[in-house]
Amino acid sequence: MNMKVGMFFYIISLFISFWSRKVFLNHLGADFIGLTSTLNDILSFLNVAELGIGTSITYFLYKPLQEQNREKINEIMSVLAYLYRKIGEILAVAGLAISLIFPFIFKNANLDMILIFFTFYVLLLQSVCGYIFNYKSLMLAANQQQYITSTYLQTIYIIQNIVQIILAYTFSNLYVWTITGLIFTLIGLFVLNKRIDQHFPWLKTNLKRGKEMLQEYPEILSKTKQIFIHKIKNFLLYRSDQIFIFAFVNLKMVAFYGNYMLIINKVNYLVNIISDGMSAGVGNLVAEGDDKNTMKVFWELTAIRFLITGMIIFVFLLFLQPFITCWLGKEYHLDDIIIYLILFNLFIMLSRGVVEIYIGAYGLFSDVWAAWVELALNIIFTVILGYAYGIAGIVAAKIISVFFIAMFWKPYFLFTRGLKKSVWVYWKGMSGYYILFVIFLTITIFLKHYFTDSITDFPHLILYGICITIPLTILYFLTMFISTNGLKYFVVRQPNLYKALSKIIPKNMR
Repeated sequence: MNMKVGMFFYIISLFISFWSRKVFLNHLGADFIGLTSTLNDILSFLNVAELGIGTSITYFLYKPLQEQNREKINEIMSVLAYLYRKIGEILAVAGLAISLIFPFIFKNANLDMILIFFTFYVLLLQSVCGYIFNYKSLMLAANQQQYITSTYLQTIYIIQNIVQIILAYTFSNLYVWTITGLIFTLIGLFVLNKRIDQHFPWLKTNLKRGKEMLQEYPEILSKTKQIFIHKIKNFLLYRSDQIFIFAFVNLKMVAFYGNYMLIINKVNYLVNIISDGMSAGVGNLVAEGDDKNTMKVFWELTAIRFLITGMIIFVFLLFLQPFITCWLGKEYHLDDIIIYLILFNLFIMLSRGVVEIYIGAYGLFSDVWAAWVELALNIIFTVILGYAYGIAGIVAAKIISVFFIAMFWKPYFLFTRGLKKSVWVYWKGMSGYYILFVIFLTITIFLKHYFTDSITDFPHLILYGICITIPLTILYFLTMFISTNGLKYFVVRQPNLYKALSKIIPKNMR
C-alpha cells in the first residue's frame, strides 16, 4: 500500500510539476523561480540539523509498536516532540542569522530586496512549522502507514499547485503566490494531525516529559549521532558533483552533466519510494524475531531490487544517450565512458538498497569510521582524478570511495552483527544475481551497439524502446524466476502471476 500510494502520487506530481513550472516561469518570471530554488537550497543546508533524529526514533518505535506498548510509545514520541521543537528553534535562529547577509548574496538580483526577505521568511516558517507540528507523522511511518501521510500531504500539495497556477494566471503577483504556499502548508499539517489523532487517540506527547525522558533514553542521542555522521556523509558525497565539475572543468559541463542527472535522479527517487514503503515492514519483521522469515524476506526483497535495478540500468544503457539526442540535441552528449561510469555508480547505489534497509531495521549505525573513510577517499581521489580526467575522473572517484564499503563491508557488518550469520551465506546467495546481471548487461551492450546508437528522433526512440525493452525485461524476469529462490518467494505472493507462469514453465524449474 505504501508503494502503490507513493508511486501514484509520484506520477501525478511529476506531471503537475512540469505543467506548473512552465506556467510559473511564464507568469512569475525566471528570476523569481530561480530565487525560490536558491532559497530552498539554503534551507536544505540549514535542515542538516535534523539528519539522524527521525531515523533513530523510527528504529526505537518498531519494537514497542509490535508489542503494542503504548506507554513506551508515548515516552519516545514525547522525546521526538521535544527534539523537533529544539530543531525548529535552531532552524529559525539560523535562518534569521543567514538572512542578514542576503543584501550581499543577492546584490545583483533583479528583484526587490523586500520580496527576497519576504519569500525566505515564508519558506523558513513553513519549514519550522513542519518540525513543530508534523512530528507525529513519524508514527505512521514506523507503523507501516506512510501511505496515510502521502495521501493527505500530496493531495494538499496538488491542490496548492493548481490554486497557485490559477493565481499566477490571474494576478501574476509574487507575494500572493508565496503566501498561498504557506496557507496550504498549514492546512496540510492541521488536517494530517487531525487524522493522526483519530488513528491514535491514545497518543499523548508532553514536551516537559520528553526533556526528562531524554535522560532515560541516552541510546537515542547515541544512535542519532551515529546516523547523523552517515547522513551528513551522504549529503556531502551526493551533492558535491556539480561543484567539483565547476572547479575542475567549466560551468558549461555542469549544465551538460545536470541534464543526465535530472533524469537519473527522477528514477532514483521513484526507487526510493519503493524502499521507503518497505523499511517499516522490515523493521517490524526484525522486531518479531522470526529469523527464518527475516532471511526469506531478505532474499525476496533482493530479487525485487535486482529486477528493478537491472531494468533501469539496461534501459539507461540503451536509451539514455538517444533520449538526450532527441530531447536536447547530440551536441549535449557526454562521452560514453562518462555514461558507463555514471551507470556503474547508479548500480552500486541501487543494488545496496536491501542491505541498507536491513541495517536500518537492526539499528546498525556504529561503523561511523566507514562514513569518514568514504568521504575522505572521495575528496582525495576527486582532486587527483578530477584534475586529470575531468567529469570521468570525478565520477570514478565517487565509485572508488563507495565501492568497497558498500559492496563488501556493509554486507559483512549486517550479517555478522545483525542477522548473526556468516557473510558467506550472503555471497552464496548473491552470486546468482551478479552472474545473471552480467550476462544480461553483455546482451544489452550488444543491442546498444547494433540497434540504438543511431536513434535521432522520438518516434524511433519509442519504437525501439517497445521492441527491445519489453522482450529483454520478460526474458530477464523469467531467467531470474527460474534461477533464484528470491523471485520465487515473491511470485508465490501473486497468485495470478504464479498461475500464469505455471502454464509456461515446467514444474521442476519453478
